[in-house]
Amino acid sequence: MSTFSQTVRLESIDGERSLEIDALVDTGAYFTLVPSDLLTKLGVEPSGTRTVELADGSLVDFDLGEVVVSIGERTVTTPVLFGDNGVEPLLGAYTLEGLLLVVDPVNTRLIPLRLRMVSHPSV
Repeated sequence: MSTFSQTVRLESIDGERSLEIDALVDTGAYFTLVPSDLLTKLGVEPSGTRTVELADGSLVDFDLGEVVVSIGERTVTTPVLFGDNGVEPLLGAYTLEGLLLVVDPVNTRLIPLRLRMVSHPSV
């Protein structure tokens, strides 16, 4: 699959600060990763840490915080990892699923997820 970037709006939980970034869409990454200095500008505080296995197999601890992410009219509150300053932001699977977006690999874009149910419960 080819890679592509997506413009994403990040907003503090209190809604007082926001910024737009371009993030690499990475469905192989569970969490969204944002450079620490950008999260600090938004006033995001770490609420914990997560150990993440990188592509080379090494384990790295990242601070974890929470932001509001918007793409177009879709908005969700999502956890984000504090990356090194200057690192390329990644838009991970957790955030994409929360936004109900999936990757269209042919056209390298995000498209709305069609929600399906196996059955409809009887009332």
